[in-house]
Amino acid sequence: MSFAWSEDDLAVRDAVRAFVDKEIRPLRDELEHGDLPPYDIMRKYYATFGLGQAAAEQFDHDIARAEAEAQGKTFEGVEPEQLDPAMLTLANIELVKVAAGIPTALGVSTGLTTGTINALGTIEQRKRWVRDLLTLDKIGAWAITEPDAGSDAFGGMRTTARPDPEDPQGWLLSGQKTFITNGPYADTIVVYAKLDDPSQGSGEDRRKAPVLMFVLDSGMEGLTQGKPLRKMGQHSSPTGELFFDDVRVGRDRLLAGNGTAGSGDGRASARASFVAERFGIATFALGIIEECLRLSIDYARTRELWGKPISDLQLIQLKLAEMEIARVNVENLVLKGLDLRRRGVVMDMAEASAMKLYSSRAACDVAMEAVQLFGGNGYMAEYGVEQLARDAKVLMIYAGSNEVQVTHVAKGLMRR
Repeated sequence: MSFAWSEDDLAVRDAVRAFVDKEIRPLRDELEHGDLPPYDIMRKYYATFGLGQAAAEQFDHDIARAEAEAQGKTFEGVEPEQLDPAMLTLANIELVKVAAGIPTALGVSTGLTTGTINALGTIEQRKRWVRDLLTLDKIGAWAITEPDAGSDAFGGMRTTARPDPEDPQGWLLSGQKTFITNGPYADTIVVYAKLDDPSQGSGEDRRKAPVLMFVLDSGMEGLTQGKPLRKMGQHSSPTGELFFDDVRVGRDRLLAGNGTAGSGDGRASARASFVAERFGIATFALGIIEECLRLSIDYARTRELWGKPISDLQLIQLKLAEMEIARVNVENLVLKGLDLRRRGVVMDMAEASAMKLYSSRAACDVAMEAVQLFGGNGYMAEYGVEQLARDAKVLMIYAGSNEVQVTHVAKGLMRR
């Protein structure tokens, strides 16, 4: 296990940092206040580092192998060179320092949405949707949260899929989703819905009804994508509502299952996604902490009080020292998670929740201390720390609120 960045890792970090400084930092105000969608920037980032081409090559290879295996043939293709997981990790850390919404939008489109279809879809479904998502030719959204079903995503879910009376192989999708990243602009949407099948009897506990997963395309009849919602932070990540008014979905849009009770339940799929998402929160937290510390050190060196730089004051030194302690701790968590990924080890839910819980708290604490260190200037947008504080807060809320993370950690302890 390595708890230090390698020279190659640092070279990747420096390359991403240079891209951020050149291509994103000048657009910071437009992303933050001008309602500039991030997607062209995301595509430029992918083109600069060849990420779209690499993803397409890997996808074509994986599909060719899957098709050969399905036909009982031996696959003889050459495995493409694998991207080191550090590329995504370091990109998150650097991007979040200027526009935290960009890695959020990227992660939902190329991670949650694509990963769900790739893991649970048929070969034809994967060919139909995944390649375009991986290359950012299309943008994806992953829709599970509802107005009355946030942390209780499955139990409180009210979006339903009931059998279509005009199509014995299809369903009618009805309901609403909210807080959906990329929702206003998404081309491809993975939707989780409760099965509502009268043939199963009226005595069924609706909280325990099977959860089905469907893939929708923008423009389908009955699907409405709301305008971007106004938010506290992460303005560079468009977030919106989705409305389903008897959207007709055929079997070709159903992921992993035949649509009967007990089959194709989406709970396991969503939980697997939560593990990856919670590790991602730690990378975001590290980026925010690093940027707050950098800005605070620079400010403490130059800001004078009573004729001396405030860095000479012991209380300011204490703030900086505690920021550094948080940085070291969260960096070690990120490095551990990266090491597990490189070895192909899947983190369990309790550990991922502990990582998310600690790192998100640390990021919020550091960001608010940075605002305090800057004093009145910290409250002003031009100094940057107020944006970091606003961006940090959502880390304690999404991917499952921190209160829910406590439960997952405790349950993991009890199972030991």
